[in-house]
Amino acid sequence: MPTFTAHDSTLLTCHPAGEGEPLLCLPGGPMRASEYLGDLGGLAAHRRLVRLDLRGTGESAAPADPATYRCDRQADDIDALRAHLGLDRVDLLAHSAAGDLALLYAARHPARVASLTLVTPGAAAVGIEATEEDRREAMALRAGEPWYDAALAAFDEVLAGRATEEVWARLKRFNHARWDDAARAMVAASPRQINQRAAAAFFAAGAFDPAATRAALAAVTAPVLVVAGALDGGPRPARARELAGLFPHGRLAVLTDAGHFPWLDQPAAFVRTVTGFLAGARPFGG
Repeated sequence: MPTFTAHDSTLLTCHPAGEGEPLLCLPGGPMRASEYLGDLGGLAAHRRLVRLDLRGTGESAAPADPATYRCDRQADDIDALRAHLGLDRVDLLAHSAAGDLALLYAARHPARVASLTLVTPGAAAVGIEATEEDRREAMALRAGEPWYDAALAAFDEVLAGRATEEVWARLKRFNHARWDDAARAMVAASPRQINQRAAAAFFAAGAFDPAATRAALAAVTAPVLVVAGALDGGPRPARARELAGLFPHGRLAVLTDAGHFPWLDQPAAFVRTVTGFLAGARPFGG
């Protein structure tokens, strides 16, 4: 796999797949190896996906200084990948916790963003966070499921500080609209794909200045798409709409019957939504 060097000499790895104009893809977790993104429901048939393994995850090396796992300190890694690919401007897609990373990158380098696709994104970087009420609202939508009571009990166990691996596994049912082989495989693979030490540092104190980031995002003139799942608790569609509204050219797409991983729940709708957005964005590099 292609490797490149970050500003602090950490060796990072990216995974290209597909044909066409490159789309840089950032994984969530936080700090989960990009393997779980796969081909994003078939999106690789339309764009050359370039998945980045964040420092200390997947095939990327761990940094000499663990403090560089903090979200804001990883924004320069995205620009190192842009430079490695020889691009003046990038189409960027970020999932979940990587939404914060993409927001900080766009705030820091607005002229280098050709388009931004935020998929069920975290947005603590701009002060938009899922609340307990948001989570319970989304969970209530699944009340008819036979596993609902056990999964809801798991949520209460987590809030009480009694989370175990088994409790987390039950709770993760809420992330998926369909509990099929792909969803089960994603949940099973999660523990080995996440760098727990790095995840603990990702949101360390000082990572975010929401007011400054909101102000800086007003300079992002590139088109921005926020994709929310109608069944997702983080973010709920209303939070995603608030995020889209921070950008001069932001828009929201809510996928029905989809949770936190919409390319698994509704692959055709996800690919159609993202490709349609990218086709209407400014020409790559233009």
